[in-house]
Amino acid sequence: MRRYRGLTLFAILVFAFLIIPLVIIAVTAFGTEKTIAFPIKGFTLSWFGVALSSRSFKNAFFLSFKVALLATLLALLIGIPAAYALSRSGIKGKKLIKNFFLSPTIVPGIVVGYSLFLFIIVKLKMPVFQGLLLGHFLVVLPYVIRVVGGALEQFDFSIEEVSWSLGCSKPRAFFEVVLPNISSGIISSFLLAFINSFNNIPVSMFLTGPGIVTLPNTLMSYVEYNYDPTVSAVSVMLMLTTIGIMFVVEKTLGISALAK
Repeated sequence: MRRYRGLTLFAILVFAFLIIPLVIIAVTAFGTEKTIAFPIKGFTLSWFGVALSSRSFKNAFFLSFKVALLATLLALLIGIPAAYALSRSGIKGKKLIKNFFLSPTIVPGIVVGYSLFLFIIVKLKMPVFQGLLLGHFLVVLPYVIRVVGGALEQFDFSIEEVSWSLGCSKPRAFFEVVLPNISSGIISSFLLAFINSFNNIPVSMFLTGPGIVTLPNTLMSYVEYNYDPTVSAVSVMLMLTTIGIMFVVEKTLGISALAK
């Protein structure tokens, strides 16, 4: 019993360490002071108005959303067939290949960002937006392959083979039999890839340029010269957006399905 009590106490401390900073940020977004202060002395919603009226924040948000959405969709288009091919093939070194796709998540982000800068901008000389999109695509692709691959490992491929024997073509069986059965893995990979792309800083830091700056980088630049609760207000809106997305997923799919 003492062991379980100690484990419970440790879990409470970990959750408190993670949640308390978020609570502090949320509270400071409603303060009346012109600088971030906790506890707050008054209550106001004006900082949310400042954030929503800021052209730089709005442009950065829509750019981050656009890049994250396009990069995630491209990663799904490439990652799902790649994960399927790895699951169906009997080649040697399959685990080594899967670990290779996980390597961008292991290497420090600053190293990945600098490497992509040398390859995409210096070597290929791509335009800023296309280079940023390609960089985010390469970063989130491993998440899609790993998560979808995990879902395929739990899928019974005999069901697909039965559909072949009944006259169903392989492409049709893939779309009508395989994909519906791994939908939870696809949605999980989409959410994971989108969030990682939207919040990415190291890669965006190297691949952005004049007029093309993502929201995380804009927030960092804003905090460097300003210390008002506008950043806290933006953070609260992002947290509410994330909660809203998870609520929709829970109502349509079920959070438990994402863990499969």
